[in-house]
Amino acid sequence: MGGHPLAVFLSLALPNDLPQKWIDGFYSGLLSLADHFRVPLAGGDTAQTPAGILADIMALGSVPRGKAILRSGAQPGDRIYATGKLGLGGASVRRLYAGERLRPTGEYFYPTPRLEAGGKLHGIASAMIDISDGLSTDLAHICEESGVGAVVYDSAIPVAAKATIDDALHGGDDYELLFTSSKRVPRKIAGVPIAEIGQIMERKGMWIQDEQGRSKRLKSRGWQHFSS
Repeated sequence: MGGHPLAVFLSLALPNDLPQKWIDGFYSGLLSLADHFRVPLAGGDTAQTPAGILADIMALGSVPRGKAILRSGAQPGDRIYATGKLGLGGASVRRLYAGERLRPTGEYFYPTPRLEAGGKLHGIASAMIDISDGLSTDLAHICEESGVGAVVYDSAIPVAAKATIDDALHGGDDYELLFTSSKRVPRKIAGVPIAEIGQIMERKGMWIQDEQGRSKRLKSRGWQHFSS
């Protein structure tokens, strides 16, 4: 929404036999990112579980009154943009499920919130969301909230190295920004590459178009929080 982070709260439930080394590593990773953005860990809760690890993190932020960039502002004719590269999260999970051992390095394990880029999109973006559930699902959220449709150009999607177009469309966990605008958008904002990937339409629904101009329905196949 183009906001500024103020504080983070953590609720953590752990089994009794979990090594202290794991807990120390978890807090080290959390606090490293929080310190980088000068965001305090302001509170939370701890509890014991019979098995498994449960972590719930809530972040609070602020934005000037009336300046929040919502999902509901997209208009027909707006262009659709994405920051950075997409598909690395989906590709990494797919490779882990295939039995590969991945070194805990890089953007999937250490994502960088696009806070500076989001803040600079005030006055440019008409609608915005972060890509946490997958491009297809998060674009569907914008379309639903704005009462519009969209077409995406498959050749324009910035697919990350070692990722597929399916990873980029449906994988999620990229934490890049997806936004719409009727204005001129620079190729980089706050040092982050910006790609124009489609257009908002009045006709409801989502389509994906190839380089030959052929279109097919784009279904929302990313993470569904309340699927049966």
